Amino acid sequence: MERAGWHYPSGDLRVSDADRDQALSELREAFQAGRITPDEFDERGSQALGARTGKELTELLADLPVERPAAPITTQERSDRVLATRIAIGASALGAAVFALAAAGAAAVGQGPSLQQQEFIRAQLASQGMPVPPLVPLSPGFDWAGVLAPGAIAVLLVLLALFLSVRLARANHG
Repeated sequence: MERAGWHYPSGDLRVSDADRDQALSELREAFQAGRITPDEFDERGSQALGARTGKELTELLADLPVERPAAPITTQERSDRVLATRIAIGASALGAAVFALAAAGAAAVGQGPSLQQQEFIRAQLASQGMPVPPLVPLSPGFDWAGVLAPGAIAVLLVLLALFLSVRLARANHG
């Protein structure tokens, strides 16, 4: 009987230490998955270490499901993943450009805080012991959110594109 890709000797043929180790490994996985209790693990583990034939090992594992290893990634699946990653990188770069342009446009035509608001901000900074920059000559009513939000999104999209590029490069070399 084949168990998880391991071929135990059939019938009354003698088993090796490697066979017993593999059976213990399968029992350990069954225990960790909650399929057998600690007492069952101890009992079956002792029996596995004392097993002399393939039949004895097979009987210890007969009521446990055979774990199948994950199928290897096919060439088509790999190329699909690479394509999807490249599309995500391109979309991130395009999105970053759009948000950067939106931030730049908002900064160019936006209006800044009024003189009263600037003085209030300076007073708050000074009260917190923070350095106070000189007054920024911006138009009254400058839309900071309209500049900072798209700018921050653009930065995040650039970081995403860099992360995906590095990951793709590592996948191609590994």
